[in-house]
Amino acid sequence: MLWYWGVMVADTGFCITSFHIPSDSMEPNLIAGDAILVNKLEYGARLFNVMEAVQGKQVEIERLPGLGSIKRNDVVVFNYPCPKKWMRIEMDIMQYYVKRCVALPGDTFRIVNGRYQVDGYPHSLGSPEAQDRFREMIEERNLPPTATGVKAYPGDTLIGWTVKDFGPFYIPKAGDSIALDGRALKLYRNVIEREQGGELRYEDDKIYLDNRIIAGYHFRKNYYFMAGDKAENSKDSRYWGLLPEEYIVGKAWRIWKSVDERGEL
Repeated sequence: MLWYWGVMVADTGFCITSFHIPSDSMEPNLIAGDAILVNKLEYGARLFNVMEAVQGKQVEIERLPGLGSIKRNDVVVFNYPCPKKWMRIEMDIMQYYVKRCVALPGDTFRIVNGRYQVDGYPHSLGSPEAQDRFREMIEERNLPPTATGVKAYPGDTLIGWTVKDFGPFYIPKAGDSIALDGRALKLYRNVIEREQGGELRYEDDKIYLDNRIIAGYHFRKNYYFMAGDKAENSKDSRYWGLLPEEYIVGKAWRIWKSVDERGEL
């Protein structure tokens, strides 16, 4: 990131940036105390008003063409999307997370008996061993669906998703259109309110955006679903929902300083 006087500054950080891993949510691949190199050009450097972002203002973010694209199972560094209020998507340039991308725009994601799945994708997502371990922990302790750490996004009792049985959850891509009903409102409220800068409400079987009745929605942005490898101890999309594409900083590339002898992700 360049801390200069210009208004629009490329978030390149000289292309490669170092990040420190503060928690164990990505074990065993990343351990608390590791330092990793992040490639900001792989997905495309971001352009935004750095000074306004540092002041806590919500800024428009554009992305330059990248060398590649985000893929399932990529380890990604991003700005945490709910820094101030749960279920409210906001940009905070000072809060960074590292997780694994387990679902892309256009995917339908679900968790079936603890295992992460994308419809039509035959390969494993994240760490199946950790997912099984978390499921067994929930079953052994007989934790109810409403228990802390079990109850999942969007936290609604009628939908009733848990970290053991979740979805199906369609991950929106730019240009998608959906019909809006009470259920869709619960799943996508924070995304729509962020894109529109307004407030949604459900009243008399109708959905209002501010004071205007709407029956459907056309998504403007791409979104992703992120999950930590250590399923039992990761604050990720299972709890806070979708990640906007423009919040993605770059791809975790290599461990350059580790607490053991690892070097490859």
